[in-house]
Amino acid sequence: MRVLIFGASGMVGQGVLRECLLDPSVTEVRSVARAPLGRAEPKLRELLRPDVGDLADAEGELTGYDACFWCLGVSSAGRSEAEYRRVTYDLTLRAATSLARGNPTMTFVYVSGAGTDSTEHGRSMWARVKGATENALTRLPFRAVYLFRPGVILSRHGIHSRSRVYRVAYAALSPFVLLVHLVAPNSMTTTETVGRAMLAAARAGPPGRIVGTREINALAA
Repeated sequence: MRVLIFGASGMVGQGVLRECLLDPSVTEVRSVARAPLGRAEPKLRELLRPDVGDLADAEGELTGYDACFWCLGVSSAGRSEAEYRRVTYDLTLRAATSLARGNPTMTFVYVSGAGTDSTEHGRSMWARVKGATENALTRLPFRAVYLFRPGVILSRHGIHSRSRVYRVAYAALSPFVLLVHLVAPNSMTTTETVGRAMLAAARAGPPGRIVGTREINALAA
């Protein structure tokens, strides 16, 4: 299986990249990003783009892939709806549209979030934009599109978020988070589990298009 990863330097993307590199059925992992990952792996290739949404002149070398794992995203905090939409919706759809032209048998897995608003009319700005992005992706001619909506994601294997706010909050709340994870395991997932679940979705597909935390954990198992 040949896979593309967008956002491989983020917390979720690092977890997905790790699982892809460890999986013997994955023969090639290609990261599409603005900056190099700074690591050498036999299966890892990189395509560096100043604008990862603009793939028009790279479509020829981005064909024949079995799956795309979209882990790229930004926080909505401090951003206007227009600014957040430019990154979350516009950039994603530009890249996905290019990929769909050359990969009609590709499975596209998009990391969204718990609480995403599929109606696109709710009060939460980020949820509306994520919902619009999900809806638009499902209309593209991929073999399948799966929308991952995890809630709390626990980092594993030394992976850390690039967001200082997230790191500080996680450090402060980690004893309570771990307790909740033990009592209610399906309220949370991990970076390792998300990566394994994405690979499972690319191989066989989950029962439904929207994949919440419980389904992510079940897929990985």
